[in-house]
Amino acid sequence: MYEPIRTKSVHTMAAAPEIPHRSREQELDIRLAGQLTALLTVTDELHALATRTDGGAQGTGPAGAALDGAGMDGAALAAAAERIAEQVARLSGGHYPLRAEPTDGGTPARTEALQQRAHTLAGNALAVATSRGDSAAMSLAAERMEAHTAALRDRDLATA
Repeated sequence: MYEPIRTKSVHTMAAAPEIPHRSREQELDIRLAGQLTALLTVTDELHALATRTDGGAQGTGPAGAALDGAGMDGAALAAAAERIAEQVARLSGGHYPLRAEPTDGGTPARTEALQQRAHTLAGNALAVATSRGDSAAMSLAAERMEAHTAALRDRDLATA
């Protein structure tokens, strides 16, 4: 009653041995490098904001708003950014990440949002590093989480 199908179905999987497949470890390396690169971008933004406000010391921002120096130390942020870049290079086969030019302007609300974003990214990196079993990346991510938590807590205390 029905005519048999004479052509290959478009729904069958074609054999594609030339498609490279990555191992779980390679996928985790790529994911961790991506999380750390995002953290590096936010850290560079925070560093740029810190150096614009009295060289990273406590000072006043736009409209005379007080900027808390905790977590906004320019030298500490620069050192953290370099350590993050080294980890990304290690995970990326020796290729250092491209670094974006930080944007202008920074209100205390933007600084707080960047600190929160950095804390979230460090947490994501910590989760991936733990899954991967990378102790160097785990300690770096945990350190950055603590630094951004302290900066957020100190900012909350300064505004209270």
